[in-house]
Amino acid sequence: MSAIFSFQSLARCSQTKARAGVFFTPHGPVETPRFMPVGTLANVKTVTPAQLKETGAQMVLSNTYHLHLQPGEAIVAGGGGLHKFMGWNGPMLTDSGGFQVFSLSEMRKITEEGVTFRSPHDGQIIKLTPERSIEIQNTLGADVIMAFDECPPYPATRPEVEAATDRTYRWLERCVTAHQRQDQALFGIVQGGVYLDLRAKAANALTQLDLPGYAIGGVSVGEPPALMAQIVQATAPLLPPHKPRYLMGVGTYREMVIAIASGIDLFDCVIPTRWARHGTAIVKGERWNLKNAKFREDFAPMDETCPCYACQNFSRAYISHLVRSQEILAYTLLSIHNITELIRFTQKIREAILSDRFLEEFGHWLNSPELEAEDNATD
Repeated sequence: MSAIFSFQSLARCSQTKARAGVFFTPHGPVETPRFMPVGTLANVKTVTPAQLKETGAQMVLSNTYHLHLQPGEAIVAGGGGLHKFMGWNGPMLTDSGGFQVFSLSEMRKITEEGVTFRSPHDGQIIKLTPERSIEIQNTLGADVIMAFDECPPYPATRPEVEAATDRTYRWLERCVTAHQRQDQALFGIVQGGVYLDLRAKAANALTQLDLPGYAIGGVSVGEPPALMAQIVQATAPLLPPHKPRYLMGVGTYREMVIAIASGIDLFDCVIPTRWARHGTAIVKGERWNLKNAKFREDFAPMDETCPCYACQNFSRAYISHLVRSQEILAYTLLSIHNITELIRFTQKIREAILSDRFLEEFGHWLNSPELEAEDNATD
């Protein structure tokens, strides 16, 4: 790990593999475990950077694929790099574009060289290779950049998954060679589908490269929750204990608790802002549809225990009115609350790990009904 990146483990749960730590980056520390909001196009939808900071957000994601298409990495660089361009001075991560290419299954062709696809914006043919993905990410300037990978779908045959997993490793080697900036940490991604032996093989190969951090990818792509849990529980402990571990595309309460119990540190998902745009609030693990009639004359705060701007200043009735009226303020207030809710959840887990009360306080989530699952497509 570069001298400007480090991971410090502060405490471990005595009954699980959960851990609390700090990931140090050039733009500040990230206290783990931590939920990271998604800002695909260099913005977290409907929320300003100042509002985002008040939610407790420490690290934010953007997406290589989408920023390459619009406005283009050269414009971002001309604006001073991703942090200055979007007005966020905290740690940032860019995805490689591999997941978005996966979602364009009818518009792309995968070869050993890379992926050729047709731009959904103007129909232009675009070629994305490991080298090109890294070049774009080097230009964007996020603190953490992700290796370009092939994300196999679910379901897929074992030969298909094995081929994608092997290609992901070869692409990672090319990413390592192409990477040019010491102030950016390149994370590798463990693929392998639902085949645990392929996951183990991939994790072992990736750790030999001694990267600054590691991610588990290819989950939340349609597989049953029980299989996702198996993948994470089997794979996370295989990753180096002195490096940060990132589970990509996960953000429900139960998913995060299972992952944290397995030793995962970082998460991201579009749930808080996507659900907000559908008039939905996440309140103490429940999903509330503010369009429901019961909220029309409910003048209580959305959550009286929540410190966010929405809960401290407005009633359920008012936010329900905004949702019914399709006022943009509704989506801003709900996004602020939902992001705060998920970050607070991981903060509370961190505190429980530090006092060795993780299982006592959060163990019920390991077997409880899950918040409705949502994929991590572009927000």
